[in-house]
Amino acid sequence: MAKMMVMYDQPKDKEGFEKHYNEVHIPLAEKVPNLKGAKVQHVLQTMNTDQPLYMIAELEFENPEVLQQSLASPEFQQVQGDLRNLMPFLTKPPVVALVD
Repeated sequence: MAKMMVMYDQPKDKEGFEKHYNEVHIPLAEKVPNLKGAKVQHVLQTMNTDQPLYMIAELEFENPEVLQQSLASPEFQQVQGDLRNLMPFLTKPPVVALVD
């Protein structure tokens, strides 16, 4: 199992962020090949950090090799390209971690 975890700080425009994320970004992400599962969780509280986390998205793949193949796909490039459309709602880009 391998995952891409995307951690978003508190948006400066929550309503605009949620609308674009749910109506545009998620449908793009759902087209990424070999995606086994995905979930989005809103952060209730953080500990041991000053980072104002708002949301964590997890994209699940069969293994690290499949994850890397999927990241190279045109579908994932569209997801990555859509980040520029999310940036007006955010104060900084999300933190991304690839984990196994």
